Amino acid sequence: LVPMLIQELKKLGAEDVIIVVGGVIPRQDHDFLLQAGVHEVFGTATNVQSAARRILQRIQELGN
Repeated sequence: LVPMLIQELKKLGAEDVIIVVGGVIPRQDHDFLLQAGVHEVFGTATNVQSAARRILQRIQELGN
């Protein structure tokens, strides 16, 4: 579903939307998702504070 979401966002000109996925995502799918346009992939063991910092960093990068 994620690649379809990214495709639809591009059609709408919303390429500046940060795509973040998380949860029980098999490790072998991470590279596929990143190549499809996902900005961050967070697994179940991700530290919430670390994830928040990474998302904030992505937002700052878009602002520059």
